[in-house]
Amino acid sequence: MSDLPRKAVTRTAKLAALPLGFAGRATWGLGKRIGGRSAEIVARELQQRTADQLFKVLGELKGGAMKFGQALSVFESALPEEVAGPYRAALTKLQDAAPPMPTRTVHAVLEERLGADWRELFLKFEDKPAAAASIGQVHRAVWHDGREVAVKVQYPGAGEALLSDLTQLSRFARLLGPLVPGMDIKPLIAEMRDRVSEELDYGLEAAAQRKHAEEFADDPDVVVPAVVHQSEQVLVTEWMEGLPLAEVIADGTREQRDRAGQLLARFLFSGPARTGLLHADPHPGNFRLLPGADEEADGDPESWRLGVLDFGTVDRLPGGLPETIGTCLRTALAGEAETVYDLLRAEGFVKETVSLDPDAVLEYLLPIIEPAEAESFVFTRSWMRTQAARIADPRSPAYQLGKQLNLPPSYLLIHRVTLSTIGVLCQLNATVRLRDELDAWLPGFAEPEAD
Repeated sequence: MSDLPRKAVTRTAKLAALPLGFAGRATWGLGKRIGGRSAEIVARELQQRTADQLFKVLGELKGGAMKFGQALSVFESALPEEVAGPYRAALTKLQDAAPPMPTRTVHAVLEERLGADWRELFLKFEDKPAAAASIGQVHRAVWHDGREVAVKVQYPGAGEALLSDLTQLSRFARLLGPLVPGMDIKPLIAEMRDRVSEELDYGLEAAAQRKHAEEFADDPDVVVPAVVHQSEQVLVTEWMEGLPLAEVIADGTREQRDRAGQLLARFLFSGPARTGLLHADPHPGNFRLLPGADEEADGDPESWRLGVLDFGTVDRLPGGLPETIGTCLRTALAGEAETVYDLLRAEGFVKETVSLDPDAVLEYLLPIIEPAEAESFVFTRSWMRTQAARIADPRSPAYQLGKQLNLPPSYLLIHRVTLSTIGVLCQLNATVRLRDELDAWLPGFAEPEAD
């Protein structure tokens, strides 16, 4: 019955062919260099051709291949515009679409998980999927009580395909490095593998979504659909309309971009403080921009709300985000190099066997944390590219220092979510009052009250 792996050998063959294509293009690039083309031009052409092939293959597969593509897509802001532009549409497509499961397979899963009379649970069920993701696809339906619902059906064989794809991709992660300057791809893939079992467990996802739905039930800024029903491989939640964030990125107005960016930052930092959970899959396909609840204020951009979907990946942070993050940010912005260095060493960002100059560490951090200092900050692709180039250039002091820093395992997911969110803010080209959100929600960031 499994349509996700199709034939495992076919999936493996498609992914295994990627390194061969990369190697062929490297040879092509060498020929161009010998022929007199500049190294920079050839490198960009190689980057573009590699990306074209990679995302074409990832877009044809579900499972881990598509999940990796979605995670990578939020970092396209870091690429040179002439490289990113031609395949940005393919990246965006990965965020919301994939080849659908056959209807017979969908019906078989529903019958197995909801019972032979599963149709009686719905007044209406649309066989054509409304959306498809890495491990499941969503169908629009009407629940037996009249509520419009989204029915997420997990692909049969999803776990096997996820693990197989990510294992295959990890084998040539080094070759993918140039696609996202300044980011180590291998830990990203390893972290995805570690979370496979959680993502496949719709019980855990339902619990995380219920927690958020309850906490944000009366929130004026954030909307989380309620969970209607959950069983193994099937999750039914209230349907949510709205403008997909991918469309705001492509064609949104200035007001829509800024409001979406502000609310995304607010949700990132307020979620852990309010629920003890961090939504850990911040790609544009998981967010919607909704009109305000008050019809009279519908035209006011400040009334628009952020709809949040897909709680399959969360980081459990019972005390909210670590206070060390906020304290480090605050003291770095205050120029307290020694304090920042001591905090980083205590948390394991600087290993005991490594000795660094505190002033150099502060100099490394300040450009990255610039958005936290300004009253409002314009997140742009050019700013993201500048940061990526600074950290990725082997000739740069920042590159040499960055190689000596360590990322403790407990911070890995927080780091990825923060980077991904910044990537989306840059795609939105949003002006965001980030400092307001940090002051309100990030432990340790606000100035301590005087005794």
